[in-house]
Amino acid sequence: MEELSVIFDGHRLLTPKDKGIDYSFEETGTTFLANAKGKAMALFEQAGEPAIADDSGLVVPALGGEPGVYSARYGSPGGGVKLDTSARNQYLLNKMEGIEDRRAFFVCCMVLVLSPERFFIAQETLPGSITHAPRGTGGFGYDPLFYLPDYQKTVAELPETEKNKISHRGLAGIRLRAVLDSLQRNTPTKNK
Repeated sequence: MEELSVIFDGHRLLTPKDKGIDYSFEETGTTFLANAKGKAMALFEQAGEPAIADDSGLVVPALGGEPGVYSARYGSPGGGVKLDTSARNQYLLNKMEGIEDRRAFFVCCMVLVLSPERFFIAQETLPGSITHAPRGTGGFGYDPLFYLPDYQKTVAELPETEKNKISHRGLAGIRLRAVLDSLQRNTPTKNK
C-alpha cells in the first residue's frame, strides 16, 4: 500500500480493511493475469466500487519459468506453510547452483476493475539476473538476489524512489494511473 500510494499520488486508495471488508482470495490461476483479475473482480464484488489488484512474481527462464505465479510459495513443501523470505531466497540460489544462464525478470500484472464488464490491465516486466548471493537491505522478497546490470546493483540496493520508477509494479501502476487520470479528466461534472 505504501508503494502504491506513491505511484497513485492524487488518487485515494483504500485497503479492504479500511472499508471493513474481510477479503481473502485463493490464487488458483496459472497466469499472473488470471490471479490479478480474479482478485480485482472479487474485491469489486465485495466493495461495490472500483478495485485494483495485482499479481507479481519472479520468472527464471533457466528454471522453466519458476517460480512464476508461485513466487510467494516457492519451495514450500506441498504448497503448505510458506518459507520465510531468507529461506525462499536460499531455495532459489540452491536451484540455480551450477546454472550459467542467470537471466530473470520480475512480472507485475495489475488490473483495475470499474465494473464486471469494464476493466483495464497493465502487465510490465523488469529484466535482470540472479546473483550468487544476496546483496542489499532494501526492498523485499527476491530483491536482494535480483541484479540490474544497468545500475550495477541489486534491487535491494536501490533507493525506494528509484525502484518505483523502474520496477515492474511501478511501471504497471503508472499505466493504470494514466487510465484513472484520463477517466477523471473526461468525467463530466454536474452543475449543482
